[in-house]
Amino acid sequence: MSETREFIQESVIRDMSEGLLTLGLDGVITSVNPAAERILDRPERELAGKRFAAAFFGQEENDSFNQLVLDAIYNAGSTQNGFVPYNTGKATKQLYVTTSFLHRGTERVGVVAVLSDVSELFELRDAVKAMNRIKALNGQLEMRNKLLNETFGRFLSDEIVHQLLETPDGLALGGKKRRLTILMSDLRGFTALSERMEPQALIHQLNHYLGEMTEIIQANAGTIIEFIGDGILAIFGAPAPSERHEAEAVRAAVEMQRRMAEINRWNAAQGYPTLEMGVGVNTGEVIVGNIGSEKRTKYGVVGSHVNLCGRIESYTVGGEILISPQTREGCGNELEVAEEREVMPKGVREPLILALVGGFGGVSCREAEDAPVPLETPMGVRFQPIHDKHVDEESASGRLTALSLHEALLSTDTPLKRFDNLEMEAGGMDGILCKVIAQRDDGFLIRFTSTPEGFAEWANALPHSQS
Repeated sequence: MSETREFIQESVIRDMSEGLLTLGLDGVITSVNPAAERILDRPERELAGKRFAAAFFGQEENDSFNQLVLDAIYNAGSTQNGFVPYNTGKATKQLYVTTSFLHRGTERVGVVAVLSDVSELFELRDAVKAMNRIKALNGQLEMRNKLLNETFGRFLSDEIVHQLLETPDGLALGGKKRRLTILMSDLRGFTALSERMEPQALIHQLNHYLGEMTEIIQANAGTIIEFIGDGILAIFGAPAPSERHEAEAVRAAVEMQRRMAEINRWNAAQGYPTLEMGVGVNTGEVIVGNIGSEKRTKYGVVGSHVNLCGRIESYTVGGEILISPQTREGCGNELEVAEEREVMPKGVREPLILALVGGFGGVSCREAEDAPVPLETPMGVRFQPIHDKHVDEESASGRLTALSLHEALLSTDTPLKRFDNLEMEAGGMDGILCKVIAQRDDGFLIRFTSTPEGFAEWANALPHSQS
């Protein structure tokens, strides 16, 4: 019976997943089961019959393990247990060691140490720690992203955001003088349009337009500095430097004008009026960087070339892109120039030759439009010049001799200059805004920048000359 019991005990000890190490009170190892051999990465022949201290001392990494077992041998008052690291020479495991006493009758004759490999549990615990660390880092990232949004708004491409995050001083206050390209766009007659639309519809239309423009600017490596009502101020060549910022800006401008046809199809489907946009582009040295205080910062750009870009944009009519000579120089052979215009902006000492962009890289600036068609009977009109956004009190008279949905030919004795802005009344249609774009032998060619509701139906109903 005792042999059977001993056989069962030996079988259980041999098949245990926990390691079992028995020692005499003199510190000599008396037995090591297979699990202990595996856990300790030591064969029984190296351990059995040797003093524990001699077998295990020599590795400082295992001091905690050694001390716990020795305390169990020499401290007869209590058992020991705890988590300790154990280095096999190949890897460090995490063990849970618990000890108890071996008895012969009432006599205490030795110590048994049970070893459990809990490395996987520690890995799980470390994973939880890692998750907590990741949460903390995500919190920091959210704060960083919030700072980016507060500084730059939501107008940066992913590539530029990545570059800023990789730059230690990317968000520091301060500016640098850099040569870059500025783009300004503005909807023609949108202020007058806003007075005729419900606020919710107006914002819906404007948000759709700005969303489409933002997509194009970011796709061409541009950074939107701000929306000014329906206007857009964007830069190319900062904060991410580029050697082709002139070409990127002009390409973006061409794509913006081409997108207007799609935007207006969407407008028509919503019952909204047609929109037209002018774009000015200029290149030069400006100050660019984070402007403001520690409480409120904004990525901005200042300098005379920014102001000049605004002046250039003011010379455009709907569907046009005008660029400065500096921008033109950086565009290479891809640029198609439709015509040149000599202007004299405020703050400029000599006339400036602007280029009207016809296309870029083989892509036309806009869809073809119908030229004004002669009217069967010229129509009398009254108009008032607009200076610095103020309408003159005195009005003048003239006649429309040809008309399309976009342009007209005005005959008048009143002296007008190219780029003059006018507010016109014609055939019962009030609030027609237009700009003089050319002087011809038969009159002034004007382009409509804003038309009242029902204008298209009115214009199409007018009798035109068949010749």
